[in-house]
Amino acid sequence: MAALRTSWDAIGPGQPVRLAKKTSNLFRPRSPAAGPGLDVSGLDGVIAIDPVARTADVQGMCTYERLVDETLAHGLIPSVVPQLRTITLGGAVTGLGIESTSLRLGLPHEAVLEMDVLTGSGEIVTATPDNEHAELFAAFPNSYGSLGYAVRLRIELQPAPRQVRLRHVRFAGAADVTKALAEIADAGSWDGVPVDAVDGTAFSPDEIYLTLAHFTDTDLPTSDYTGQDVYYRSIQQRHEDVLTIHDYLWRWDTDWFWCSGAFGAQNPAVRRVWPRRWRRSDVYHRLVALDGKVGVSRVLDRIKHIPARERVIQDIEVPLDRLEDFLTWFDREVGMRPVWLCPLRTRRAWPTYPLTPGDVYVNVGFWGTVVVPAGSEPGAVNRKVETEVHRLGGHKSLYSEAFYDRETFGALYDTAGLDRVRSTYDPDSRLKTLYDKVVRNS
Repeated sequence: MAALRTSWDAIGPGQPVRLAKKTSNLFRPRSPAAGPGLDVSGLDGVIAIDPVARTADVQGMCTYERLVDETLAHGLIPSVVPQLRTITLGGAVTGLGIESTSLRLGLPHEAVLEMDVLTGSGEIVTATPDNEHAELFAAFPNSYGSLGYAVRLRIELQPAPRQVRLRHVRFAGAADVTKALAEIADAGSWDGVPVDAVDGTAFSPDEIYLTLAHFTDTDLPTSDYTGQDVYYRSIQQRHEDVLTIHDYLWRWDTDWFWCSGAFGAQNPAVRRVWPRRWRRSDVYHRLVALDGKVGVSRVLDRIKHIPARERVIQDIEVPLDRLEDFLTWFDREVGMRPVWLCPLRTRRAWPTYPLTPGDVYVNVGFWGTVVVPAGSEPGAVNRKVETEVHRLGGHKSLYSEAFYDRETFGALYDTAGLDRVRSTYDPDSRLKTLYDKVVRNS
């Protein structure tokens, strides 16, 4: 905390404040830092775990990988663990996170009991749902640092099962998936077996799987998807599976869902010589950043006579009853497969990401590039995604590129409410607004 305070003082009065952070899970450009940033390198640990109260006090830059290692030693896990190891607690709360337990337990910020926030005024305040900083607490999720930075969070924990039994259930289309998710949301089970977690993988319009997870304390033989086998391929190959809880939490990280294939990491010959310690999402993320600087993929595209590509890396949420509409539109206008499906329900209203509490939404995640004509308007495909999601009554996560005009963005993400909170906690406007951060990339 002393290093944080020292770096704050070094920025100087009236100067813009931003994090001095070397790594990121964001997929949008950011303007270069104009001066020193906040040194948060010392805020990456677990402060304390209370196994009786089932809570953890965690610093804001602590990764879920580190947190899970410590909570599992007490037989506990966070209620929602985002899929990628290096996502931080503070990042998942201020930027939203989601996982297969989100239908049952909500989003990561809904497990937060209290948090210490470094505000734009340089103060550290403790915000809870019902104290004098309750408005800051409510507005913080999805604020992406525009209201301050979480330096400590107290979160709820859940009992950790020993194993997770999986059923990969195939459906013939989005309409059948919609009906099944409605039944699971209502009953909490499928075919008489409890569903503790659920997500889906849509390989094509008529080949969609829901992976239904049941948490157990059995001692059955388990699969390993950190070696030669690739997890997402097993969904099509196996009706049932068993993983340790540790491997279930990180099942998507080893191959960055399916995106590791772009680097050859799913080729058996390459995989045998690719060290396991490098089969992880943060390594692939760095490779993408390196390619952006070196331009190997652009050279290959020229050789293949590909006119241009647009990066389409997005997660969106639509109401459950509009899932089929979105996927039909998506196949026609974007055409990227597989896509990830994750149902969710929020426990309460959150003004900066206003989903109706108790209603079921489905997150659709799609990550890759699409071929576009030479000279296309920048972000043309992403703009169409935004328009369609808005039309269907959904919202888009803001970790990637966004193209909204200011008025539409303000209506979707309650920037008027954010401005009101900012006037209290950042009266000199030292933090960038949400629109400036995620649309203008400043």
